[in-house]
Amino acid sequence: MSDDKQLKQAVLDELKWEPSVNAAHIGVTAKDGVVTLMGHVENFSEKFAAEKAARRVNNVKAVAEEIEVRLPSSAKHGDEEIASAAIDRLKWDSSVPSGAVKVKVEKGWVTLTGEVDWHFQKEAAANDIRRLWGVIGVSNEIAIKPQPNASSIRDSIMVALDRSWLHPLTINVAARGGVVKLTGKVNSWYERDEAGSIAWAAPGAMLVENNIAVS
Repeated sequence: MSDDKQLKQAVLDELKWEPSVNAAHIGVTAKDGVVTLMGHVENFSEKFAAEKAARRVNNVKAVAEEIEVRLPSSAKHGDEEIASAAIDRLKWDSSVPSGAVKVKVEKGWVTLTGEVDWHFQKEAAANDIRRLWGVIGVSNEIAIKPQPNASSIRDSIMVALDRSWLHPLTINVAARGGVVKLTGKVNSWYERDEAGSIAWAAPGAMLVENNIAVS
């Protein structure tokens, strides 16, 4: 069996393993480590989960996601309803600062703007919206506020990488003015995402450019 066929089967198996994904309606192709997901799902949260599942598979270097969200008739809502539900959901999430995030909805596609102090708050807001019925996509344009003590970002990230199970010697970190750039090589897409998450947790990190290659 070729490497492409093995990778395709591994991704299919992972999609079947993921309980939040109905793999029956998702097709997979694989070529040279690049996986393409096709088909349709009933909500945006499932689409997002399918992409995350594919990225977890060893030897996946990139994911091209072409899954369509086909909402059941009972789950279709107008933009005004979606916006109202989104505002309520954000209001009840203690991870999201009150009033910090603005919501815009156009034909089921939600755009989030505003400013928060931490990346986890930005991600929490997007996660809240992904799970709402009627949403077909989310653009997360929330900005991270600059922090005054950002000079030691690189050192903080290197220490955190050294604490982790990753191999920090294969990852290069550069930081300037709150912008962090990661380069180097890791063994899997999961390790690449983990390194990015560690960098985002550094106080003062406003933007993380994750250019780490998957070997």
